[in-house]
Amino acid sequence: MKQLFKITCLSTMLIAFSCTDLEDDLEDSFTEDQQFSNNGVSLGGGGGGGALLAPFSRLRAGTAGNTGFFATNTVTGDDVAVTQKGGDWFDGGIWIQLHRHTYGSTHDRINELWNDGYAGIGECNTSLAGSLNANQTAQIRALRAYFYWRLMDGFGRVKIITSPGQDAPQSSRQDVFNFIESELLDVLGIPAVTASLNLSGSDLNTDISNYRINQYAALGILAKLYLNAEVYTGTPRWEEAQWAAEYILDNSPYQLCADGCSVPNQAKRPSVASDPETLEGYAAVFAPNNENNPEIIWAAEYDETGAGGMNFNVMTLHGPSQLTWGLDVQPWNGFVVLEEFYNSFEDDDLRKEANFLQGPQTDFNGDPLLDYAADDGELVIDYKPNINELEPNAWRDGGVRMKKFSFALFQRQDMNNDYPIVRLGDVHLIRAEAMARAQGDWSMALSDVNALRDRAGLGALSSLDEDGFLAERGKEMFQESSRRIDLIRFGKYEDTWWEKTDSDPAKRIFPIPQAQIDASNGTLTQNPGY
Repeated sequence: MKQLFKITCLSTMLIAFSCTDLEDDLEDSFTEDQQFSNNGVSLGGGGGGGALLAPFSRLRAGTAGNTGFFATNTVTGDDVAVTQKGGDWFDGGIWIQLHRHTYGSTHDRINELWNDGYAGIGECNTSLAGSLNANQTAQIRALRAYFYWRLMDGFGRVKIITSPGQDAPQSSRQDVFNFIESELLDVLGIPAVTASLNLSGSDLNTDISNYRINQYAALGILAKLYLNAEVYTGTPRWEEAQWAAEYILDNSPYQLCADGCSVPNQAKRPSVASDPETLEGYAAVFAPNNENNPEIIWAAEYDETGAGGMNFNVMTLHGPSQLTWGLDVQPWNGFVVLEEFYNSFEDDDLRKEANFLQGPQTDFNGDPLLDYAADDGELVIDYKPNINELEPNAWRDGGVRMKKFSFALFQRQDMNNDYPIVRLGDVHLIRAEAMARAQGDWSMALSDVNALRDRAGLGALSSLDEDGFLAERGKEMFQESSRRIDLIRFGKYEDTWWEKTDSDPAKRIFPIPQAQIDASNGTLTQNPGY
């Protein structure tokens, strides 16, 4: 059973700053590859090309930006909101509706969730209709199953389309669940997930490539499916979730990124001594140079040149923050962290520093960052946990900001950070929860939870209950598009939190977009409650 591993980089990068031509020096230094040692196994990244390029590229749409999957699964939770600041970020009320759970069938972000899913499925079907080898076919089928998981999780009843140009009737959520499960089991070469798995018959391999699906990534998708099976079908599948996660933890070469697992801090300002030289442990997993991180099993590849779509920097930062890191565009000042969620972190939790940008802000030289249009009487931008209101006139610098996917000097609107879809930290939590629920004993989750707390610099817990586990999961998985899904599974989605009182259980499933119903010639019907 794997616990917490400490690893070191194969090489140390020395970054020299020059008074002249600073940007060129930094960019040259930051292009060097970072490799991690993993018991002799090289964890090299690289997206590759060929027949798999188009389908896997579709992952970027909506995964790590202010649209589609990220928006609908994040702003609906109890940790993040998009506040309306006068005329900014009203956008027809779509962000307020997501936060307050008053969304309907004409919501743009919900329609994007649908379109992004089927666009990915379409690319998969086109590739499968071509000439692929067995491994490529298995990867594309697993990827298509993942796209269907997103759709089934969000909408419940969708169409199962498996070839280009095909139409199909609307399937029940149970039937979509069965399809996803059967596809993943088939590419893994097994009839079922058991405590003693033998994957020797799988067309998937065990090669380490963060942007492609190997056996461990496919098991990770299955583990997510089984973890939420009771929500999707009414029948729990805790043991299968535990066994799938357990196999990854016991057999894969992946390791938790902990002490000694570090990368150069690409946001280090040469004149600001308080900026760390490196990002280590948890912070390194989500850095702009995280492409070879040993904790990431499968990720959506993002790059500022040619693989855009991740724009957390402009989504969350205040406009003048452009002067902090020399960004090439002015940020939009939208996404903020809810005060209660921020305050739930212990002060010595390393994830608190990694996840959030808080307090008075400074420019590139470390001088106070000013907002001459300030609405609170203070020119210095100060990201305070308190937010005065959701709308219509939220403070311009109210709310701590998202920083988990950290920034870089001279960054473009499109960021370089890869976005983990399956990572070992989440696998630990899946095993922990599934085992605890299967045995009716939350103390069974302590080992995995404490491994993550140890990585975060915290002491071990001696006891745990369901609410405590959800809190621990929220701290570890912040900004990874899991909060809505987790709140539903824990029966908390109808709870009241800041500026949100809706308790309608119908909102656990999004409405089928009206635009899709109108275009379906009667083959799509609306979900109950809309």
